Amino acid sequence: MQPDQPIVVIKKLRRHGGHHGGAWKVAYADFVTAMMALFIVLWLLNSGVKVKKAIAGYFNDPRSSQKETGTAKVGDDQSVIGVPIDPQSAQKLKEQIEKAILDRKDLEKLAKQIEVTITPEGLRIELIEDKSGTFFQSGSARLSDKGQELLGMLAAQLKPLPNHLLLEGHTDAQPYSNDDGYTNWELSADRANAARRLLQQDGVGTSQISQVRGYADQLLRVRNDPMDPSNRRISLIVQWVDKPVQSKILDMESAKK
Repeated sequence: MQPDQPIVVIKKLRRHGGHHGGAWKVAYADFVTAMMALFIVLWLLNSGVKVKKAIAGYFNDPRSSQKETGTAKVGDDQSVIGVPIDPQSAQKLKEQIEKAILDRKDLEKLAKQIEVTITPEGLRIELIEDKSGTFFQSGSARLSDKGQELLGMLAAQLKPLPNHLLLEGHTDAQPYSNDDGYTNWELSADRANAARRLLQQDGVGTSQISQVRGYADQLLRVRNDPMDPSNRRISLIVQWVDKPVQSKILDMESAKK
């Protein structure tokens, strides 16, 4: 019998494989970026022409695009996002406003007293009074119920636009029957301001209103009949973005041609 031999225990050390690094993270990030790009392309393919034009304008000239779309503005009531209306696209807005009026049964009867025309200064929307007064109480700057409803509808159509809005008040040549010095000048300006306040109350930004004018009877709609009730009106002009605010009075007859 052999003497006891020492027992030798051999332990093998197991080493873990080397660190895989962050290569998988890079690959995953590339995959996510590619998917995002795919979804953006699919979204653009289903977007309207105006959206595509606005996005293309941003990449061509970011600063100019911000000014046009209103994204560079700050303030709760000053941020106006939308594609600006120009003489080429104004016809669509004109038809949109006319359709919105006809779609409202309570405003349909007023369609003949609302005139929308494309002028050198901008898209002109006129609310024309009748003998009894439609949009304002007779001899007053207080809006009637119909006037409030119509201006509320117009505010919904115009507040998304970055275009400036200009408001004008006009009267006929009938002297204002008041002995305290209140004249057609004050009445026309007060009516334009009343329309401005209601538009802003319904969401139009303060920065959108460029001017409020009161012309009394100086720009008659019917020049050969200064007393015609249609001379009493409120004009709202959606100004073209490529033109500065005009300080001079445009001839109404040439504007209608």
